[in-house]
Amino acid sequence: MEPLERYRSIVDDFDAFLAACERPLGNAVRVNTIKASVERTLAALEREGVGYEQADWNPRVLDLETDSPGSTWTSFHGFTHGQEEVSAVPPVVLDPDPGERVWDCCAAPGGKATQLAALMDDRGTVVANDNNLGRISALRFNAERLGATSLAVTNADARNYSLERFDFDEFDRTLVDAPCSCEGTIRKNPDALDNWSEGHISSVAGIQKGIIRRAIQATREGGTVVYSTCTFAPEENEAVVQHALDEEDCRVVDFELGLEHAPGLTEWDGEAFDSSLERAARIYPHQNDTGGFFVAKLEVTAE
Repeated sequence: MEPLERYRSIVDDFDAFLAACERPLGNAVRVNTIKASVERTLAALEREGVGYEQADWNPRVLDLETDSPGSTWTSFHGFTHGQEEVSAVPPVVLDPDPGERVWDCCAAPGGKATQLAALMDDRGTVVANDNNLGRISALRFNAERLGATSLAVTNADARNYSLERFDFDEFDRTLVDAPCSCEGTIRKNPDALDNWSEGHISSVAGIQKGIIRRAIQATREGGTVVYSTCTFAPEENEAVVQHALDEEDCRVVDFELGLEHAPGLTEWDGEAFDSSLERAARIYPHQNDTGGFFVAKLEVTAE
């Protein structure tokens, strides 16, 4: 837990934060409304004798009273998909409409991409991209199991992603759930900090900056880009969004979030960020008994 000490000055009730990071995580799933309604899914869980608790902020997110949520009848039939509670936040913030063109830049293994398809009633196009060919099979498997027929899978580096393969030249909305140092997954992956270093943070931040810039470039004027990570490092969060503000035509906008959270930072380690970054959300494990996440919502503006 030693690397987390660097965040003592920015986390309220730091001792509660550390204690939460040391507790195991619950078993959250998302109801896949492409296959079944929330009501039908809950009824199926009750018939199976699996207890559940719905998240206050989102009735499609459930905490199951089982150690193997992937072995349930509802999972086998695609009614539910194992997905950590805060992992379900970015697609909700992106808020896509049926019929839109949506890009998930870093989509494998597909939890958020299939969630986007469900939010769109499986109407429109969700381009689920990942640069890791080894993870593409998991992405395709999940899309098929969950019945996401609106989903197209591509394998490319998001930093120089080409739209030539499509009959359109821009997206309505884009999700950048960026590869990161994964500090916020410590409750699920106790070894998440084993190879932690500031050098790794700096290296991955460079990749993140390239991805968010391409996402903005590929999204239409007035469209939405959501940037998220499962880490606490400001270098990978606010600093990356600041880079996008400096280099591309966009602005940070407000969004409603039913989970307790802290605002984004406006300074870190001597570096100042735009005041609009307060509109971003930092979700800490002790606030809602979840993992950690960062989410910022941007609007693409005119040149």
